[in-house]
Amino acid sequence: MKKYLTLALVLTARLAIAQPDSLHIKIGQMILIGMPEAKVDPVVLEEVRQGKVGTLILFEKNVPKSANAFAPLKKITWTYQQAAPIPLFIAIDQEGGKVNRLKEKYGFPRSVTARALGKAGSLDSVRFYAEALASNLAGLGINVNFAPCVDLAVNPNNTVIVKVERSFSPHADSVALLAQEYIKQHRKYGVITSLKHFPGHGSSLEDTHFGVADVTHTWSESELTPYQRLLDSGYVDAVMTSHIVNKKLDSKGLPGTLSKEILDGILRKKIGFDGVVFSDDMQMHAIAKQYGLEESIKLAINAGVDILCFSNNIAGSETRTVDRVFDIIRTAVEKGDIPRARIDQSFARIMALKGKLRQSEADYYRARMLQAEQRLAAQRAQAEQQNQEPRKQAQPEMKAAKKEEAKAEKKKKKKSR
Repeated sequence: MKKYLTLALVLTARLAIAQPDSLHIKIGQMILIGMPEAKVDPVVLEEVRQGKVGTLILFEKNVPKSANAFAPLKKITWTYQQAAPIPLFIAIDQEGGKVNRLKEKYGFPRSVTARALGKAGSLDSVRFYAEALASNLAGLGINVNFAPCVDLAVNPNNTVIVKVERSFSPHADSVALLAQEYIKQHRKYGVITSLKHFPGHGSSLEDTHFGVADVTHTWSESELTPYQRLLDSGYVDAVMTSHIVNKKLDSKGLPGTLSKEILDGILRKKIGFDGVVFSDDMQMHAIAKQYGLEESIKLAINAGVDILCFSNNIAGSETRTVDRVFDIIRTAVEKGDIPRARIDQSFARIMALKGKLRQSEADYYRARMLQAEQRLAAQRAQAEQQNQEPRKQAQPEMKAAKKEEAKAEKKKKKKSR
């Protein structure tokens, strides 16, 4: 009986492992979508249940309009998460400052811009604000933050990064140092971070939300430095692409998101990153108005993008439904326009990153309690050692005093005789 029970458990485990191997599940894991309102959307919920979506993104429109939005927002995220056959990435752009979905008016902590943290000249400031931010995300069930922005503030006239203070500094070393501290605080709470916008958006004049941004003559190699430094020190969970055009990096002049030369050639091979690559929003006009939906999806996946973002949050952009995106990818794979191996590769990367989500809040606090107990034990041991030092120093004096007492006692005895 025991033998058959063991066999049944093995078969069950194999079936559970085999289930995500279907093309359906793998494609679903590559799709990121936004939700229409500040409540659970029945259509999105069903798409999550069917495994057609692997990542959801929250915007301010998804935050309940309340002075205390924490509990109702958490209820929304957990409803989606519980419906998912594979744990969801629930993401947000919560850089702080101007890029801030969780505002004080909804009951969330105050945040500051990356530039303000850079000017503060102290890692303590980064640590304080990043930990407050990350702890809130974890409590809300948000497990991916599309931050920090590691673009360099090299062009003072840049409207999308520099003027809105999304960059820590124009200096690559400073950006890498501050970003690392920012990421550390997120890792304490099990929140994944995604560096952006690769290969660098701080030198552009144009905003890719509204059209093509060509950095061919303004971009410099130093814009890659934060990515390399953070990867070398083990602080890169994921990377988000940018839609900038750089003809020195891509001979065809394709935007970074659609460029195999930039993503596979530079990010993967030159820098050495083999983790998850998120696209910036595929509905931004730099992509949506220059390339058709089918063509942009095929180019992005073949270039090396693992998760495609369709937020349905870009003004003037056509709504992209999950079914439409899903069908385009599946048809392209079946026709051979996208190799099955590319889908398998992305799925493996996504699942490896989702494996980092297994630590629950309870696990985190247990680990923190254990650390606290260890610190207290060390402090007690140190205190005991310090208390013992005076005793050790006093021991010779006490021995000498006892000898003197003994001599005095002997003299008394002799006199009495």
